[in-house]
Amino acid sequence: MKNAETPVVKLVLYGAMSSLGSALMAEFMRRQHEVIAILDDLTALEPLPGLRTKCGDLFDAARVRQSVAGGDVVACLLDAPGLAMGLEQQENLLLEPREQVRAVEALIAGMQTAGVRRLFLVGNFEVLDQPEMEAYPDRQAAEAILDALQGSTLRWTLVNAPQSVSGLTLEHFSQPAGSLPPKLDEPVQRLARVAAGIADEQQLNLHVGEHVNFVC
Repeated sequence: MKNAETPVVKLVLYGAMSSLGSALMAEFMRRQHEVIAILDDLTALEPLPGLRTKCGDLFDAARVRQSVAGGDVVACLLDAPGLAMGLEQQENLLLEPREQVRAVEALIAGMQTAGVRRLFLVGNFEVLDQPEMEAYPDRQAAEAILDALQGSTLRWTLVNAPQSVSGLTLEHFSQPAGSLPPKLDEPVQRLARVAAGIADEQQLNLHVGEHVNFVC
C-alpha cells in the first residue's frame, strides 16, 4: 500500500536489463515510486506493481519524446547491454563511443521537446578526470556528451558507471540483505548502494550539472 504522503516519482529507465538497471528498479519501487522501463521486448520483464514497460528507440528523438512523456526523471545507462533501439528482436549490443554520443544527442532533443528536464546519465565518465586519455575515443565521446549536455536546458548529472556483474536481476535486489550467496551478495549490495545514491540525488536535487562518482 502506498503512503499517501509520499510524492510519486515516475522514473523512465533506459538500460533496465542491466544489473544496475535492476538495482534502480528495485530501489525506486521500494520508495513507492513508478518505473517505466524502455525496452525493445515488452515481455522481457514480468509485470509488477509500480513497473511498466514501453517500446522506444534511443537513437530517435521523436521516439524518445514519446517514451519519456509524462515522466519526472530519466536514467540512461549508456554502458548497459540491450538498450532500446527499436529492434524487432532484442539484442544485447553494447554502444560504441560514437554511438553513445548519437544516443545522448537524441535523448537530449527528445527530453527537451517532451518537457522532461531531470537526467541521470551513467557511463564511462571517469575518463574526464584522466588527462592521459585525451586521444582515446572514450574520452572524446565523454567530452562530446558533456558539451551537448552543457548546451541543453536539461538538469543533468553524470554518474561514473560502477563495476557490474552480469546476470543480476530485479529478484536479486528484492532479497533481504545477506540472504544471497557471498559471491552475489557483495555486488548486489554495492550496486544497490549506487541505486540508492541516485535516488537520493533525485529526491534532494543534488549535483545538478555535475559529474559524480559513488564510492561503495
